[in-house]
Amino acid sequence: MKTPGDAQDDFLAADGPARKDFDSQLQELKLQLASQVALNTNLNRELALQRRAIEACPNAMVITNASAPDFLIEYVNPAFEIITGYTAAEVIGRNCRFLQGDDLDQSGADEIRNALTEKREGNAVLRNYRKDETLFWNHLYVAPVHDADGRVTNFVASQYDVTAFKNHENKLSYLAHHDELTSLPNRAFLRHLLLQAIGSAKRHNGQIWLMFIDLDRFKTINDSLGHSGGDAILQIISDRLLNASRESDIVARWGGDEFVVVVREQPSSTLALAALQRMMAAIKNPIPFRDQEFSVSCSMGVSRYPQDSDNVDTLLDCADIAAYYVKRNGGDDFSFHTDHMNELAVRRLKTEADLRGAIERDEFILHYQAQVDLTSGRAIGVEALIRWNHPERGLLYPCDFIAIAEETGLITSIDAWTLRAACRQNKEWQIAGLPRVRMAVNLSARQFAQHNLGDSIALILAEVGLSATDLEIELTESLIMDDVEEAITVLRDIKALGVTISVDDFGTGYSSLSYLKRLPLDVLKIDRSFVSDLDTGGDDATAIVTSIITLAHALKLKVIAEGVETAGQLNYLRNSGCDQMQGYYFGRPIIAAEFAQLLYSGQHLVPNHAAIYGQANPGQLQ
Repeated sequence: MKTPGDAQDDFLAADGPARKDFDSQLQELKLQLASQVALNTNLNRELALQRRAIEACPNAMVITNASAPDFLIEYVNPAFEIITGYTAAEVIGRNCRFLQGDDLDQSGADEIRNALTEKREGNAVLRNYRKDETLFWNHLYVAPVHDADGRVTNFVASQYDVTAFKNHENKLSYLAHHDELTSLPNRAFLRHLLLQAIGSAKRHNGQIWLMFIDLDRFKTINDSLGHSGGDAILQIISDRLLNASRESDIVARWGGDEFVVVVREQPSSTLALAALQRMMAAIKNPIPFRDQEFSVSCSMGVSRYPQDSDNVDTLLDCADIAAYYVKRNGGDDFSFHTDHMNELAVRRLKTEADLRGAIERDEFILHYQAQVDLTSGRAIGVEALIRWNHPERGLLYPCDFIAIAEETGLITSIDAWTLRAACRQNKEWQIAGLPRVRMAVNLSARQFAQHNLGDSIALILAEVGLSATDLEIELTESLIMDDVEEAITVLRDIKALGVTISVDDFGTGYSSLSYLKRLPLDVLKIDRSFVSDLDTGGDDATAIVTSIITLAHALKLKVIAEGVETAGQLNYLRNSGCDQMQGYYFGRPIIAAEFAQLLYSGQHLVPNHAAIYGQANPGQLQ
């Protein structure tokens, strides 16, 4: 009897259709088995590769389940542990929300929650907190994971630490809104803060005081200390303003040496007035710096909401106008904006616009005032004084437009026109055979700072054919003392031409004898303020005038007194040895044709001259 094994052997040994079918099926089964083994091997290899990739990824990776509402963590990679400080064991089974700590009110968190609920992709930047409670910025991406049937079974989240980028972004934002030197809000940010303050004042029936602060004569400090020293002083001033302000106030740097302070208060309060006084006192308090002590004053303009305007720019303009008004009147004070100031500002803008084309339209003219020699009684010099023949407003004097010309830079072209026109007129008088006089022309600070000023003067003299000895350049004492060493260099160049140099308004500045000895000067002009005080008989005025005359003669300089208007002034100056005078007592500034007649007549201009020279006094020119 055959066993099953014998039957199997017989079947395998058999040859026929049955045997062939069996072999075929067996071969196919082997192939399928090999294929499956290979597939599983590749799948395991891919899964292992993917896992290694996730674990090696420098960004935090998180896998959660898809079960709302908690979406609990099932896996985190090593980078997550490094970035957050939490181990996998500490976070698996928790909701990722714990990374936000108590900082749950984030708009980005809503976007992530909506993405999970709606089973879609989503991303947001969140503020997260490490285990040690330090903040880091997390750019979180979430995406759903589907099974073979399309159901969402998990979410995979990648976390990118963007803290460095956010810090840089915040720094750029800070710099865009704050002044780099003082760290105060800058001009753009001030407008934003002021707009918010106005909105709050509207809602709470409050009011706002806006103080525009312009430091007085800060350029002098800046020039003496250098820009680094000037910056240090500005930092001290900004710190003082902050210390003098309340937490609810806004202190901003407008630019240069200008600041703005915004004070909120209720209508019945006097806090703003007290704040104004605190700011003034804080600025004016002496500043010790580099073994020196500096006193800085300011011109402060004040505008108010809602009295002046409810518009940000208008409030700023009103305060600026008020500060400008204070500065024009000597500074070191404050003023509230008024309608009158606004009218002045409008006129100033119109004047500036008209001034820009005045030279091209030939609207400037020169008037001439005699400089009288007390020995001969005749005019030996003349000062050229500019006037503006405005087509609508008539004849305007320097006080109406020179300050505006200086601020806008138009003074440079006006100065050049004045110097050329004055030299040309003097030459025309000489050609007409009139007695020779020296023409005095004032130079502004901008013209004095002009590169190669001596060459420019020489060029004008050559152009009109006037001798340098027939020209006198007048400079204010304060202009020369602003930078003495540079002034000495420039004045020597001018002096080398043969031009006479005089110091105008002498006694009002801070020049010392050592500097006066080094400066190549010819004439000192006694300021009119000292001359006018002679009528009061005060000892101070007479002492100052006498000292100036004595000092000038000791330095071998001539002396001219300006602004002489009375016989008493004339007599005192003549008795004190003053060389020359000018002023209304001898005649007002007149046009070129009238001054030519004065020169032609050769008349004596000093009253009581007949008693000295034996001839009649022609009287005073009008």
